[in-house]
Amino acid sequence: MIELFIPVIALILAPIFRVRGHWITFVAYVATSAIVFFRIVSGEVYYLKIAKLPDPIGYIYLFGDSVSHIFGFTIALVSALVALYSHPYMSHRFEEMGLSSKEFGRYWVLYNSYTYSMLLLVYSGNLLLLYTFLEISLVTSFLLIHYYGYGNRRWVSMLYFVWTHVAGVLALLGFILIGFENNTLLIPLLKSIPTLAWLLVFLGMIVKLPGLGFHIWLPYAHAEAPTPVSALLSPLTVGLAGYILLRLYEIDPSFILSHRTAIFIYGFLTSFVAGLLVFRQKDLKRLLAYSTVSQMGYILMAICLGTYGVFGVIVQYVSHAFGKAILFMSAGSIIAVYGLRNLDDMGGLHEQIPQIANASLIGFMNLSGVLTVGLLGEFFILRGVLEVFGLGRMAILVVLVFILSGLYSFYTMKNVFYGKPKGYEVKRVPKCLTVPLFVIGVLSIALLFYADPIVKAMMGVVR
Repeated sequence: MIELFIPVIALILAPIFRVRGHWITFVAYVATSAIVFFRIVSGEVYYLKIAKLPDPIGYIYLFGDSVSHIFGFTIALVSALVALYSHPYMSHRFEEMGLSSKEFGRYWVLYNSYTYSMLLLVYSGNLLLLYTFLEISLVTSFLLIHYYGYGNRRWVSMLYFVWTHVAGVLALLGFILIGFENNTLLIPLLKSIPTLAWLLVFLGMIVKLPGLGFHIWLPYAHAEAPTPVSALLSPLTVGLAGYILLRLYEIDPSFILSHRTAIFIYGFLTSFVAGLLVFRQKDLKRLLAYSTVSQMGYILMAICLGTYGVFGVIVQYVSHAFGKAILFMSAGSIIAVYGLRNLDDMGGLHEQIPQIANASLIGFMNLSGVLTVGLLGEFFILRGVLEVFGLGRMAILVVLVFILSGLYSFYTMKNVFYGKPKGYEVKRVPKCLTVPLFVIGVLSIALLFYADPIVKAMMGVVR
């Protein structure tokens, strides 16, 4: 389990070295992701007891299985590359805010606390420990938006804080009920989940995803957060709601199965309505935020679709993380280099920054399921629909949102990169703003053709 402690090095040393902290964080998380990928291939399962508390809490411990490893690999890899990207971007942001490079000390404390808490969340073997890391991830991301965001960042960070902590409190209440029902909070020992507990956790997670009607906080948070935070918040944090729902589904799927059709329709509406709202956005980061809501609808639909749907949840998390990390970092690069956010001011940027345009294309390919690991996710979701609902209306709804993802991807690429050129001059783009995008992009394509380890690891997901 050494991979779970390597990031501690970055947590301690990156704030000390400040300006060079991105290299320390990058190396630590790359090493973590490499080891975790080996765990996926080997199918290793392990446990690490930390403390023993009175029942119904039970042992506080970490454990790794196939689900933890796949989510952990994604978190570690994206965190590593966003750290590399952070150096030139946050240097630019600190200059805008009139801050010196010493501010990197506080930034790396918050950044590494944020990423490390997400990593440990997916390796938590106790629901109380899981909730603890969920709260740490929310508090640290709140502070990153509060200190370094754009616009009315203090109001936006508070909006984000309130909504996400409503989600956390609902989940905690559900966890408490689960603990008393089973006389333990140890995830592998849980046997059943009361209906009320399931309802509370489910409501909390659709606030966190977020689902349609609860999504009001997300466009504000994504648009005003500093881009490295957006590149973690959208790809990694919101999808952890899917991880929590998946863990409960493994234990007792009765709630999901009893309300399968209603949840599926709600997931479709989330994806479809948010997808349509993408076309109304002029701010590029808000546009990407609405596409996040649309993609999270996939997870709500997938969780209703049995074994193949569970596979779809897992792969959708990976593909969405890769795609959105690329796209938010691309948007941030445009902001850093040209100071542009409004689509009306863009057009033809492929001529000025072809590397950003090409990386963005790969990002949208992930969201659209074209020649990337996103294709595998869409396959599992569609296969699950056919198995559960048959070839009928539900299958048509799924195909419809898949097509919609492709349409808003094409719309965005056309308006930003392939529309009428606005005559901007060619500018040099720092390599740290481009290389991380292509690394993620190449991996997202490679994983489609080397998907065997992931597929084999997922075979033991559903008990």
